Amino acid sequence: MPTHVKRNLADESATLAFAARLAPLVAGGAVIYLTGDLGAGKTTFCRGLIRALGHKGAVKSPTFTLVEPYQLDGTQIFHFDLYRLNDPGELEYIGVDDYFDPRRLCLVEWPERGDGLLPECDIEVSLVPAGRGRTVTVTAQSDRGERIVQELEVG
Repeated sequence: MPTHVKRNLADESATLAFAARLAPLVAGGAVIYLTGDLGAGKTTFCRGLIRALGHKGAVKSPTFTLVEPYQLDGTQIFHFDLYRLNDPGELEYIGVDDYFDPRRLCLVEWPERGDGLLPECDIEVSLVPAGRGRTVTVTAQSDRGERIVQELEVG
């Protein structure tokens, strides 16, 4: 039973395509942490996933708003970017607990900045620049995450 899937993604198109493969596996809800340095492709990955689930408009990084909501056919998505968070306690002001529900998809960039106030994730998506592309590693962190990784490996 795989606990992670690792792929080399040659470029932005490959990143968007890989995120699109993951999309139907998390459409019913999941918490996904996205890790990697600035410019590693976290927002690009989120854009690919959100668009694959049916969003037609722009997918912007919620760097200044902290969270960007999307309501799609039967799927509520909350895209968090905690890069500019000065203190995890700031999450309490936006009612962070209200966003996380097993039927919602929550994408969290820079989760380490919300340490102690975020729920555990189902999967962690780690992105590392590699030449002109990047390496992505999807690691299961829960039973739900194990099922997602298994299906991703097969697909």
